[in-house]
Amino acid sequence: MAHAKNHDYHILPPSIWPLLSSVGAFIMLFGAVLWMHGITAWAFWGGLVMVLYAAYAWWAEVVAEARQGDHTAVVRIGLRYGFILFVMSEVMFFFAWFWSFFKHAIYPMETYIGTEYVAPSIYPVDAFHLPLINTLVLLLSGCAVTWAHHALVHNNDRKALVQGLAIGIVLGVFFTGLQAYEYIHLLHEGWEFGGDEFYSNFFMATGFHGFHVVLGTIFLTVCLIRAMKGDFTPEQHVGFEAAAWYWHFVDVVWLFLFVAVYVWGTAGLAH
Repeated sequence: MAHAKNHDYHILPPSIWPLLSSVGAFIMLFGAVLWMHGITAWAFWGGLVMVLYAAYAWWAEVVAEARQGDHTAVVRIGLRYGFILFVMSEVMFFFAWFWSFFKHAIYPMETYIGTEYVAPSIYPVDAFHLPLINTLVLLLSGCAVTWAHHALVHNNDRKALVQGLAIGIVLGVFFTGLQAYEYIHLLHEGWEFGGDEFYSNFFMATGFHGFHVVLGTIFLTVCLIRAMKGDFTPEQHVGFEAAAWYWHFVDVVWLFLFVAVYVWGTAGLAH
């Protein structure tokens, strides 16, 4: 016989998804090593498929739990705390790249004994051209997501919720396209993915940020689909709230990248 729940917590049943996602991540990492050594790329792609399938199935179960009322007020607090800790780990991830960038820019190390580090003669980037446009695009996308969140929480305006999410997604895709165009242009002008500390820090920091923009765009797209299906209420919208937090985190990281890497970093090397 089933018994009525007399507590506010959600006790999860046994699940295969944590194990499958862990195994898939290991295969993907091991496959990446094989791919880098020119052995095979199939292991990497197989692991990636496992990770994506586990993520889709796992998150689908979380959405189903929310729809059937398992996300009580206590559970929602735990979900928020968990996502805040995740964002904090992402902050430390980007902190490492900023540390590396400033360290090599201010205190360059000698590669070999008796040699002196010479900054590369790079093609200068006008920070107030395409990078500034991309900054405005991303900030406008964040404004659209904030508008959608405000419309849901304060007015329960479903139309504005969908419109705000759609605008934020379109601008996020536009940002990714502009960054891809910038990469193609810089590589054509002689920039390299490796070979110098500046190139490495630039492409790793901005590239990982671009990867996070892609993930955030997918996150918002899932929220848009759920909103169009009638999900989210002013009281229960943890999934959308997490997506908005993530998107604003991406905005803030880009502002630091724009000032540090584009305005200060490239100008210093260009001179």
